[in-house]
Amino acid sequence: MNLTPKQLRILQLIRDSRLTRGYSPTMQELADELGVSKVTVFEHVEALIKKGALLREPNKARSLSIADGTVVPDEQRPSRFPLLGRIAAGYPIEKFEQREELDVTDFFGLAAKEQGCFALQVEGDSMRDENICDGDYVIVRRSDTAQNGERVVALLPNGETTLKRFFREGDQIRLQPANDAFEPIIVKDCRVQGIVVGVLRRY
Repeated sequence: MNLTPKQLRILQLIRDSRLTRGYSPTMQELADELGVSKVTVFEHVEALIKKGALLREPNKARSLSIADGTVVPDEQRPSRFPLLGRIAAGYPIEKFEQREELDVTDFFGLAAKEQGCFALQVEGDSMRDENICDGDYVIVRRSDTAQNGERVVALLPNGETTLKRFFREGDQIRLQPANDAFEPIIVKDCRVQGIVVGVLRRY
């Protein structure tokens, strides 16, 4: 897919906003970040939609999302993942944006070929019994859906994120820890931000 540098940056900004805030930036927010006019951003967004890289729900604000199969530029390298912040594996913590990268060459080398992934550093011990401990890094495949039993990064209604196993049970969702010292988090709804595909630990 032939995209301009600004179009690639727009994809990155939309990806980061959806992961850290749970919704897409507005056209004005994109314009402010890029230092261009809102009209210019609109033209880039329309081009991205025509190229199949972005999706937009009609008549709905903040509805831009990255199309399935579209890989954001900093997710393409086989051994480096964008490090977007920390994820609570205890009690939920406030999310934040952190523009760093985690180089996993020393861990996986060229075997780290999963595209559309990012990294989060774990804080807390609620997933300890599944060998995900405080200070570990989890590699997360970007996804907004999950199957029962999958380990997910979930955005809660109060705006906090947490790492738990996902279970949809009737009209509610149970986010299950793997440590008897922690209670499950029961919510009516939450936003799945990604599925855990790997864990890294450095001693």
